[in-house]
Amino acid sequence: MTKFDIRKLRASAKKDYERAWLEGAKLIEKKGELFSLRAKSKPHPLFDLFERVRHVLLRLGFTEVVVPMLVDKREVYSQYGVEAPVILDRIFFLAGLERPDIGISHKKIQQIKKLAPKFKNIKKLQAIFRRYKQGKIVADDLVEVMMRELGLKEEQATGILSLFSEFKELKPVPMDLTLRSHTTAGWFGVLRELQRREPLPLQLFSIGPKFRREQRLDESHLYESWTASIVVMAERISVEDGERLTREVLAKLGFEDVKLTRKKATSKYYAPQTESEVFIKHPRTKEYLEVGDAGFYSPVALSNYNIAYPVFNLGIGLERVLMIETGEADIRALVYPYLYKPAEFSDAQLAKMIKLERTPEGGAGREIAAAIARVAEQHAEEPSPCEFKAFEGRLSGRRVSVSVVEPERGTKLIGPAGFNTIFVYDGNFIGVPPKGWEKDRFLNTVREWGISTGIRYMDAFAALAAHEIERAARRSGRKVKVRVRAVKLLSDINLVLDKAAQRYITDNKKRIDVRGPVFTTVIAEIR
Repeated sequence: MTKFDIRKLRASAKKDYERAWLEGAKLIEKKGELFSLRAKSKPHPLFDLFERVRHVLLRLGFTEVVVPMLVDKREVYSQYGVEAPVILDRIFFLAGLERPDIGISHKKIQQIKKLAPKFKNIKKLQAIFRRYKQGKIVADDLVEVMMRELGLKEEQATGILSLFSEFKELKPVPMDLTLRSHTTAGWFGVLRELQRREPLPLQLFSIGPKFRREQRLDESHLYESWTASIVVMAERISVEDGERLTREVLAKLGFEDVKLTRKKATSKYYAPQTESEVFIKHPRTKEYLEVGDAGFYSPVALSNYNIAYPVFNLGIGLERVLMIETGEADIRALVYPYLYKPAEFSDAQLAKMIKLERTPEGGAGREIAAAIARVAEQHAEEPSPCEFKAFEGRLSGRRVSVSVVEPERGTKLIGPAGFNTIFVYDGNFIGVPPKGWEKDRFLNTVREWGISTGIRYMDAFAALAAHEIERAARRSGRKVKVRVRAVKLLSDINLVLDKAAQRYITDNKKRIDVRGPVFTTVIAEIR
């Protein structure tokens, strides 16, 4: 099983990043068919909604387009006029890093020679830094250029860059580019171009994110949210047409009871008294909830884009719609359930999260494991001391003899819990014996309503014993002894639980109860 020692990796990287990075390659297995995809497909409900909205709008006659997400702040002034400064306050501005001037001192030269003893071409390195400053070398290509033109190894090139504090002290420099805070910010430019290429009417839609620099993030506010935005540009179109179209779109999405309320304070990119908030009636609570905004673009704003025709716009907040459909009250839990919502698993799902920690790799090893379990089952009740041969044959070119043994007197070959099977019931992992549970009400319930993992203690122990025998045969070992006593933990019988299941059990105060006496031994002689 490939599992990284995280603490060791972090400590190594802190001490010598380049060396730790190079050593990390050894942790990646290079050969073998070790993985295949499992049936774990699960769509995000938000993207399912996107598809439904797309199909509705396409069937209604709209054309899908991609609206730019990066918007120059001048566009905001063109659309909002005197209101623009207030709008810019809620917008994310982009920034870039100014490429530094990099000088190479005598001290730096000595440090470079420690990293790359044979390196002498300082002038060529300086020229590369100059080209990088001038933008002639793309940032992603800098290391590759140093390797190719200076004959350096990758770790030497990145090590040299780490010597220059200029790369560590870069500070973002603001641009005039912004992330759009509403899809409208990009629609004006799209309409300006398409009116020259397409006959009217233009019936367009786009589904995508918008970004708001919210003052707080809570159950109703995120920096990023998704909108289905619709625009119609026509030679003649009325406010009444826009309202009818709004109701038609929402009806196709399953919302018949729609209310439009005229906003008292109109956004400046809309014409006065044409902007409405859109509400739909919640099917369960019967309350009206806001899901969007609709209106006609201001002729003044349109004129800044040489657009001479009226434009109707409808924006639908898709998270709002999905919250109504799912009953989820927290937008964060809806979009990012892995951050804001506890994991939920059925017993059937949990039953698939337990597995053997160590298993035999080869055919002979698997044969040994099966033989150990079979002999243990056949002679489980034999009084001790006793010994039963389970396997005799060849493994890794060596002769191997395997026996199941109980050396102590006054007991049996296999303890009472040896053939317990692990069940999952109501989120709990319970070891259930094959018999003797009939009068126990809880165990009866577990067997009747729980989900069996199909894993018996003896099967897990046999796999561990076979694994150890395989390893000893490969390493010139002579004798292997594997013993299990009273089981308290899953690890006592070679079982491991997925971390997701462990966290689920802890968070939900569930339990793992696999206690029981197994008491048996496997001995292998290797010649």
